[in-house]
Amino acid sequence: MVRRGLLVAALVLALDLATKTMVLAWLREPVALAPFANLVVVWNEGVSFGMLGDAGPLVLIGLAGVITALLVVWLSRTSELFLASALGLVIGGAVGNVIDRLRFGAVLDFLDLHVAGYHWPAFNVADSAICIGAGLLLLDGLRSPRHRPT
Repeated sequence: MVRRGLLVAALVLALDLATKTMVLAWLREPVALAPFANLVVVWNEGVSFGMLGDAGPLVLIGLAGVITALLVVWLSRTSELFLASALGLVIGGAVGNVIDRLRFGAVLDFLDLHVAGYHWPAFNVADSAICIGAGLLLLDGLRSPRHRPT
């Protein structure tokens, strides 16, 4: 399962880096994709929703590195494809954002969703993978009989 989880992580990382490269190369001003979605360039110096923006990139890189290492250990101990895939999504997304912090000192976010003048904080492919992976981990915990009292 480790190979499968790391394959998911590698695919997420490749897609994340490719989309960020395209955005940086081509996007000069915001572009409306739909009445509720724009492409923008936003540099996030914090973590989710800009939290911990004052912590500095090295602190956030270290924190992400420790969490990613723990997730890889968890991945090495699973024998379930669903769980390995969920962990791969989170790992790939975390590594994608760490690469941004190493290269730029901040994470490039470019997807801007909005409704009735209210905007969701801009995000990227890595953020999406982390959220989907975390949701799948929660779902796995709810559906799994492994830790239910007998």
